[in-house]
Amino acid sequence: MTQMLLSTAVACATVAAVAAAVMVWQKFHKHSHCDQALVLLYEFRHACATPLYVLRHISEHVALEMQAGLNQPGGSQLMMLPTFIEKLPNGCEKGLFYALDLSGTNFRVLRCLLGGPNARVIKQEYEVVAIPRALLLGTSEELFDFIAQRLISFIKLEGPEFQRGHNWNGHQIRELGLTISFPICQTSHNTGILIKWTEGFKIADGVGKDVVAMLQSAMDRQKGFQIRVAVLINDTVGTMAGGHYWNDDVMVGVILGTNTNACYVECNLPEDIQTKSGKMVIYMEWGRFWSSHLPRTYIDEQLDNESVNPGDRGFEKMTGAMYLDQTDRVVRAEDCAQRLRHSDHAGCSASSSIHCGYLEENRAGWLGCDRC
Repeated sequence: MTQMLLSTAVACATVAAVAAAVMVWQKFHKHSHCDQALVLLYEFRHACATPLYVLRHISEHVALEMQAGLNQPGGSQLMMLPTFIEKLPNGCEKGLFYALDLSGTNFRVLRCLLGGPNARVIKQEYEVVAIPRALLLGTSEELFDFIAQRLISFIKLEGPEFQRGHNWNGHQIRELGLTISFPICQTSHNTGILIKWTEGFKIADGVGKDVVAMLQSAMDRQKGFQIRVAVLINDTVGTMAGGHYWNDDVMVGVILGTNTNACYVECNLPEDIQTKSGKMVIYMEWGRFWSSHLPRTYIDEQLDNESVNPGDRGFEKMTGAMYLDQTDRVVRAEDCAQRLRHSDHAGCSASSSIHCGYLEENRAGWLGCDRC
């Protein structure tokens, strides 16, 4: 049942990619006055078509890759990573909880007072903090010390209404959930080894270390408050957990944003994954998925060739918003090239030359992106 839901989700993600292509077509159609450009855009729109039988083929391929990834680590395009999360929130939780979302060059700290099935979310507050550029190039200790300091400053603003709802059991230890967007190898529900720094970070150390331990050590160096990292998840699992809090039927989490990813609750686990409940949230890493049934166009091929990882993360390059502006750039650049070749008057040629110069400058920025 869950795999059927995932197949439906990947089909929806594919349709989203097509919708993005149509948006580019409509945007260009609105401002274009050249029949030649309309022909180009019509061909592009047609190449992106995903009729029902194509979506079925894609869904079947996803299901096969899911099973292969579960049966043998590394045996599939999909990584199918265990998250060690067996139980999801269901609305019965009570007490005060903190969260830290470290994604990109900003991070967000949040506190939330939960009141159980009747009151649900009583009150929540959050703060977004920009990370100084110097820390993006410094050491992991400097980075996590800064994060811990700002977290403590946020806790100091905790109002009496939050303190009345504490769940410290006399020990006054606040529990923190950590969401992180860097690639990690998770080894338990609250440990994860950093694989590499991304998101513009150029920190020399930290790779190969436990991100939870690094943050916990930084918080322990701060005096006055006791905080424990209770769980480590990524944004995809967090999305599903948030949905499950309000609706027990939620079994799949999908991110369709700058990048794309998915997770789901697997009930038929391999024998080497031991759980008490017999089920676990599996993180798919489906940005790496590829199928010959996906509507790959010459634009997708060009974007892939120009990226820093040609041949990798094909599905993400067709669905992630990070690539949408580059799709627009390639379509416009191709229109410019055709108008320069077939222009009947100098005015159109001159304007096309200026436009192509701008697009080439934009291309330089694209090639320097370290998240591609």
